[in-house]
Amino acid sequence: MSGFVRRLAGIPWRSIAGEALSRAFLVAQAYCAVHVVDQHLCSLAFVRGPSMLPAMNLAGDVVAVDRVSARLGRVAPGDVVLMISPEDPRKSVAKRVVGMQGDSVTYLVDPGNSDASKTVVVPQGHVWVQGDNPYASRDSRQFGAVPYGLITGKIFCRVWPLEGFGPIDSNQS
Repeated sequence: MSGFVRRLAGIPWRSIAGEALSRAFLVAQAYCAVHVVDQHLCSLAFVRGPSMLPAMNLAGDVVAVDRVSARLGRVAPGDVVLMISPEDPRKSVAKRVVGMQGDSVTYLVDPGNSDASKTVVVPQGHVWVQGDNPYASRDSRQFGAVPYGLITGKIFCRVWPLEGFGPIDSNQS
């Protein structure tokens, strides 16, 4: 037993502990850097559902999201944005900006059943968002203008699937 104790005593515990602590600190720094980039600069998001057909796939797309533009107020009509859902704040939704504060927006009230339209003026500090598929989208037509603060980023590129790689077409209505 004394040989075992001597071998334990000969192990450089301080050096091992110092190396382990150094590596743990490096991992923590890397995690913090990834978090800052993801939340404040640029991130990837998985977007699925019928509301943005045909610009985005029903089965889902992985998109790149610019988080800086929304903070700097560089969102304009035609941009596709990622935002916190006004109906369920635990969810994020992708919609196209149709109008900014002060704009008059005319939209079909019930596009599947009638041609009745309504015109609204977007209030200060709000945006009007709609899905590209008016028949299967819950958007500003149902919940009204959305506070600009709910926008978390501007979608600028489809990453996956590769056959649709590239910018999201902003000329779709």
